Amino acid sequence: MTFQSWVVIAALLFLIVAFLVRAMRPGPILFSAAAIFLATGVISAKELIAGFSNNGVVIIVVLFWVNEGIKQSGLITRLAQEYLPRKRHPMFFMLPRIMIPVSFMSAFLNNLPIVVNISPILIRWADGLKISYKKFLIPLSYAAIFGGMCSLIGTSSNLVVHGLMLENGFRGLHLFELAKVGGIISIVGFIYMAVFGNALLPGEKIKPQKITTETKDYYYNLILKSGSRLTGQLLDGNRIPGLTNLIVHSVERRNRILKPDETRIKLQKNDEILVKGDANSLKYLLAHQEVKIKGMDNLNYEKPENLKQYEVVLSPQFMGLGKTIKEFDFFKNFDAVILAIHRNGEPLATNLSNLKLKVGDNVVLLATEKFINIWENSSMFYLVNYVRDHYVKKSSWQRWTSLIILTAMVLGIVINEIVSYSFGWQLNIFIYVAMAAMLLVWLKIMPHENYTRSVSWDTIISIASAFAISKGIQNSGIASAYAEDAVSIVRSLGPAGALAVIYLTTAILTEIVTNNAAVALVFPVAVMAAQLLEVRPYPFFIAITIAGASSFMTTGGYRSNLIIKAFGKYSHLDFLRIGTLMQLIAFIISVLIIPHIWSF
Repeated sequence: MTFQSWVVIAALLFLIVAFLVRAMRPGPILFSAAAIFLATGVISAKELIAGFSNNGVVIIVVLFWVNEGIKQSGLITRLAQEYLPRKRHPMFFMLPRIMIPVSFMSAFLNNLPIVVNISPILIRWADGLKISYKKFLIPLSYAAIFGGMCSLIGTSSNLVVHGLMLENGFRGLHLFELAKVGGIISIVGFIYMAVFGNALLPGEKIKPQKITTETKDYYYNLILKSGSRLTGQLLDGNRIPGLTNLIVHSVERRNRILKPDETRIKLQKNDEILVKGDANSLKYLLAHQEVKIKGMDNLNYEKPENLKQYEVVLSPQFMGLGKTIKEFDFFKNFDAVILAIHRNGEPLATNLSNLKLKVGDNVVLLATEKFINIWENSSMFYLVNYVRDHYVKKSSWQRWTSLIILTAMVLGIVINEIVSYSFGWQLNIFIYVAMAAMLLVWLKIMPHENYTRSVSWDTIISIASAFAISKGIQNSGIASAYAEDAVSIVRSLGPAGALAVIYLTTAILTEIVTNNAAVALVFPVAVMAAQLLEVRPYPFFIAITIAGASSFMTTGGYRSNLIIKAFGKYSHLDFLRIGTLMQLIAFIISVLIIPHIWSF
């Protein structure tokens, strides 16, 4: 063990701990490790910056522009409105009908804007059919993951592996090469969700002859108006006499939380009352004479009919992360009042003023129409959704033009692949992606002012830093040491055993340090394992790519899971219950199929 080896081991432990405790966003964490490698001579300055100029990273940057243009055109929203079933059917038929088109789109577009655009439409659709929206949001995210593992540009981690392969002198991946195994996983995944989704997904089971009544709940923090006749009133169970269709969740009194199902509560002056209702409750509360929504004093100058209810999901770019609500004044920054905050599927009721804001928090706001006009496309929020069917009208020519551009981009890449297979002559797919992006900008489908805001620079810095860390692992000999240990453990099982170990290592790291970092960390190990076993490394590369694209059990590996968790108010257990078997299915299919398609 050399000094550099110990540095790399210490840096990797630092990475894992930092990600587990969510110390900060992935970019600074990974860049810190890369900087340590540079300072200690593990990598050179040239190796540190090589990731930023890598072909795959540059393609990802431009794909962000394409994604933003498609999102701005309203194409995804329109397609979702068209293909959603108009009538209730058994879950066995509804889930595949929803998931398959999403997977197809995700094979060519970043899954994040797809999930963000379709989620609110899906919730309103489920509410309209009187079925539980919780049955559909996790499958929506999984569908995006399935599509991502079927094409080279389907998810950023695929391009990371592709870039590492080219950087190390190997042939890169073809556009649909991953579909040979990813497509099988997707088909089995559709069947699994269709058969077991109704039983394993949260929410009331959908029965053929039964109309369920589960709709999305909204929470409102109320205080009694001065001289309110409700002062001194005793709660009737979990209801306040005189407040129709509202259920009391809790009462906060002098920093104590009182639950109506645990004690009899008599309302007092200065009580903060957290109540649950539906989206229609807002108008009722704004007009009520005895109670008012906490924070409404800031919006007294607005007419009640001008106030609207919004949901936002905080992204890593949100400027108030780590600050308490008291320290970060929402009204000062956004002209909006916080109605409620949900985290891990539950409303937070205790001392909201001292609550520290985190990535993925679902914040329900009260504001005017100006809020969505200003912040709908801000990178500070994963999602900005008007609760009452807000729909920004886009001109039909923009939708058709963006569809033509997207189709042309895909056809260009596909034809390029066919020519490559037939004649061995291939253009860089960057050409097609770049042309599509520039057309979307010059045709004003994507506002040019958004071209920097539409890029997740944290993702780009994370990926570029991961390239440097991967090189450091290779340079230090740690990759060789781990590969030797892995090979010695599974030597009796041969290359297939090493393939299983590499897949599981990548899958576990994906859940901890995100998919882009995971594939970059395991890649040098795969190269060394192939050399030690004297086999071709391509099966290992495919396993890394599929494992990096498969994040079903937690929200750590994929941002789309994080958004769905916040917006659907799911718990960690919900993902584990439905995702554990899905992860096992992906693992078994990969280990069995990959060696037969990409021989050792």
